[in-house]
Order: sequence, then structure tokens, then C-alpha cells
Amino acid sequence: MTRKGLLICGIVSSLVYVGLTILGAMQWEGYSSVSQSVSELSAIGAPSRPLVVPLFITYSVLVIAFGLGVWRSAGRKRNLRVVAGLLIAFGVVCLSGPLTPMHQRGAEVTLTDTLHIVSAIVDVLLFLLIIGFGATAFGKRFRLYSIATIVILLVFGALAGLDGPRIAANLPTPWVGVTERINIFGYLLWFAVLALALIRVPDTTAGGNDS
Repeated sequence: MTRKGLLICGIVSSLVYVGLTILGAMQWEGYSSVSQSVSELSAIGAPSRPLVVPLFITYSVLVIAFGLGVWRSAGRKRNLRVVAGLLIAFGVVCLSGPLTPMHQRGAEVTLTDTLHIVSAIVDVLLFLLIIGFGATAFGKRFRLYSIATIVILLVFGALAGLDGPRIAANLPTPWVGVTERINIFGYLLWFAVLALALIRVPDTTAGGNDS
């Protein structure tokens, strides 16, 4: 694929993720995007799992392609090369998601639930590092936007994390769907903005070509 084609995968990946949260919720009668987490859409036995898992795999592959596009766009910018490597690692970790699903609320906790939590923690660390290293890739406005994104992710990620034990205990979580989606959509938007910014960079500056 061309450099720009790979970068466009970053935008498409974010759209695919947003799409799977919407379509997955539509497959599950009674599911609440306000009070239930995104992970529950792919939980073992969830009616939305057959649709969500293939879309999530598609998302992961697109993220890896995006990482390759960032690498081809990095030129001599070492921070962008780090971002590219982290994006590829993030995509690979996401690919393991379908193999480490959580159970539905009220079910007995097993190894896959533990692995799901570990995978989620690794995901959080990776996308925070991605945004942190990528913050200096462009000018002041992009850096401020990146800092604001990190703050939002930390605040709403912490709020969503506090509801984790309540989900496992099958207790009410009135706002976990909102806090988690703000967190997820925050980094998805940042990925798309980074892709758009790199697409606009002339090839001579990016250190690559579109052939």
C-alpha cells in the first residue's frame, strides 16, 4: 500500500471501532451504552459477540497498517518512529482481545477474565505512550491537544476503572458506558487527527514517498 493509504487506515480504524460499538449494541436487546462497557459486547455468550469479534480483528489489523504508515512518514523524527512501533504493538495486543474475553456479568470469573484485565491495562499504557511521544510531532496546537487528550483519558479512564469490580460483582454501573466511551473515543479521535496531519505532510518532509 502507499504511504497515504496506510495512514488512511488510521482514520478507518477509528470509524470501524465506533461502528462496532453501535452495531454491537443493536445486536443485543436490552444492552445499554450508558451503563454497560464496550468489553461486554464481546463477552462470552453475549449475543453481539459474533459480530463484534470480526470487526475488532479488522480494527486491530488497520491499526497495525496505520503504524506502518506512520513509520514510512517518520523520516528523521525519532519520536514518530517510536509512535509507529507502539502503534504496531498496540495493534498486535488488540488482536489478542478475542482470545481473552470477559464473561458476562454474574458469571464465574476465570483465567480469560484475568487476561482480559491484563490486556486492557497494557492497552492503556500503550495508547498513553503513543500520545505522549506523538505530542511533539507537530506544533504547539497539536501538543496542547495531545496533553488535553491525555488528561481526559486519565480522568475518564480512572472513573471507568473504578467500575470494574462492580461489573465483576454484577452490581449497577449507571455511567460506566459513558466514561469508558469518552476514554476510548478520545484516543480514537487522536489517532485520526494524527493520520490527517501526516497525510498533509509533503513527502520530502516525511522522508517517504507514495509509490
